[in-house]
Amino acid sequence: MHSHLLAALDDGVKTHQEAITIVQQFQQLGYTRLITTPHIMSDTYRNTPEGILSKLEELKSELKLAGIAMQIEAAAEYYLDETVLSLLDSDAQLLTFAGTHFLFETNFYSEPYQLNDFIFKSLTKGYKPILAHPERYAYMTIEKAEELYHRGVLLQINSLSLIGFYGKPIQKLAQKLIEQKWVHVLGSDCHNLLQVQLQTEIIKDKYYRKALDLPLLNNKL
Repeated sequence: MHSHLLAALDDGVKTHQEAITIVQQFQQLGYTRLITTPHIMSDTYRNTPEGILSKLEELKSELKLAGIAMQIEAAAEYYLDETVLSLLDSDAQLLTFAGTHFLFETNFYSEPYQLNDFIFKSLTKGYKPILAHPERYAYMTIEKAEELYHRGVLLQINSLSLIGFYGKPIQKLAQKLIEQKWVHVLGSDCHNLLQVQLQTEIIKDKYYRKALDLPLLNNKL
């Protein structure tokens, strides 16, 4: 869950061939199902559910032609801004996991002033919001993560965080979230071939194995 494998939609892969190579790497690691999640960000990546699903069908066709048996689906990674709040105010359907869960991210530096309103609107609309990589936000503390956890926000950590890919402070916060058993979803957040290749290192990490012992939602969505 959580990757950027639809060609030329965001800062992930640029071509179908690049995506196919990455999918093959995941297959060799034992994965049988992938849910890729392009950014929807109003000022940078103006993707729509229709455009994402159309690009997904292209990738499926390319995988079939290449003889690669991988179940691949798509949701989205929504950036918390006025656009997604407007979507929640309207009757527009978000691109979700299993009909109710959806992935969102915030800016990396400061807690968005709309965060509480966003959580409230999401829950009252019947959605279950999943915060992408909370360990990577500069404003995030273990206390803030606990508050979000108890307010009904599900937490998804990046497996790359566990090997220090984004730096030591991020690694330590990811480890603490696992120790507290506040992690609901593991994601690769894979954008390129280097990041999928690092997955072979991640599976040796003791915190990764601890995370696998949690009641993760990965195989339930």
